[in-house]
Amino acid sequence: MHRAQALPALPRSANRMEAGASIRNPQLPFCPVLNLIIFIPLLAALAILFGAPARKTALGAAIATLLLALGAAFSYNKAQGGFQFLSSFPILPDWNLNYSVGADGLSLLMLLLTAIVTLAAVWITPRIEKRENLFYACLLFITAGAAGAFASVDLFFLYTFHELALIPTFLLIGIWGSGERVTAAWKITIYLALGSFILLIGLVDLYFAIPVASRTFDIIELQRLAANGLIPAADQARPYIFLLVGFGILISLFPFHSWAPTAYASAPAPAAMLHAGVLKKFGLYGLLRIAIPLLPEGAKVWANLLLILLVGNILYVGLATIAQKKLDLMLGYSSVMHMGYIFLGIAALNITGLSGAALLMFAHGLSIAALFAMAGMLREKRPFLFLDSFGGLAKPMPAMAFAFGLAVFASIGLPGFANFASELTVFFGAFKPNPALSAPNFQLAVIFGLWGVVISAVYMLRAYRAIFFGEPGKEVAAWTDPLKALRWPVILLLAALLIGGFAPRVLLGFVQPSVEALLPK
Repeated sequence: MHRAQALPALPRSANRMEAGASIRNPQLPFCPVLNLIIFIPLLAALAILFGAPARKTALGAAIATLLLALGAAFSYNKAQGGFQFLSSFPILPDWNLNYSVGADGLSLLMLLLTAIVTLAAVWITPRIEKRENLFYACLLFITAGAAGAFASVDLFFLYTFHELALIPTFLLIGIWGSGERVTAAWKITIYLALGSFILLIGLVDLYFAIPVASRTFDIIELQRLAANGLIPAADQARPYIFLLVGFGILISLFPFHSWAPTAYASAPAPAAMLHAGVLKKFGLYGLLRIAIPLLPEGAKVWANLLLILLVGNILYVGLATIAQKKLDLMLGYSSVMHMGYIFLGIAALNITGLSGAALLMFAHGLSIAALFAMAGMLREKRPFLFLDSFGGLAKPMPAMAFAFGLAVFASIGLPGFANFASELTVFFGAFKPNPALSAPNFQLAVIFGLWGVVISAVYMLRAYRAIFFGEPGKEVAAWTDPLKALRWPVILLLAALLIGGFAPRVLLGFVQPSVEALLPK
């Protein structure tokens, strides 16, 4: 593994991460690790489309991506901090547009999430009856798009890589989905296209808010400019609201959330794992990477609006989740609900809240991926996944009951799992937010958030009881554990959740310095 190169020390006033000038230093050695994480899945997808063995190639690419992400995480110099593994290639020099990648602790955490969920999703994929090559290629295109967005330090490519993942999502739901798959595929596409268009308007507005002589697509340089006050406070509110709404639609922020539950319920399990577990985190990552550091005054202006909307995610969507009668729809609504907690940490605008939000992005991605994976296995037994069509599965399927129980406990935030540590950190951060914000409003939101924890316990434990307890019927009694599919992919996801729960400082050690650099000084 290429060791992260040493970058010159910078004064704290330069926002600590902003070794940014070094990204264009011609003496900087090219670091291939991030490019490999992005292009191995991309090239593997193209190879599969041209006839390479689909499953073997996809598994090989997923394993290589995870090993590279782990290698980057272990070789990241935490003492130095900032962006490392930097490399850049000029695309349009006159426009100062470069293909540029780099990773700090926040980026590495998201790349690690992408790699873990990708391997689990590919591994757990059942036999595909039609167009198998296209199915696996679509999964890898989503992985490449997410990894590229998380590793990009150029606004243009951060946006472009995310767009790369939208078409495969449409195809996965429309061709291999279940239920009203065509309607769900068009609905998610229309919503996400609208979100992307509004996001693009916000990025353009942000670009023109910068003085002409300083305009650039380089995120590191933009953060340096923002730290030095070159984006006027009076010009920040308008681009921030565009970014909030654009990213918010991609994240399923209330009331722009209705696309997500139906899309996840109709998607094949691997697609739901990748989108709910990984791709949805792009919008949250964008708020952390772009909106908060570049437009901090805009974030303060719209903080109360965000509080109202995120409480809608927690309470309104939480109550809607309780009303669901199907497992896949319940998990889809649950995923939307939990975005409210992450928004709460981001809105707090302090190191505790933002660190908790970043950690919860990682934890939620793993837990929802594990739940959708096992829901996919249960769909093979009961295609419509009505909760009252199961019952008593703990006897014939004890391994499934145990693994599903662990994923449920993680989702509702029980101690021992990364979700507990991250939600607790979010609540502490939001209870005492940035001094420029109204603390009573945040404290009220925390109280609503605590009721949301109760709501999530109700719907998750009720579903668990409906599926695994009671007296099994004759047909159910003959079922057996899908050990081959269940064993390693789900263990991988649950093990990562437990590591994050018992040793959250390992993850926070990556995240906190990066988050501190994003906060306005």
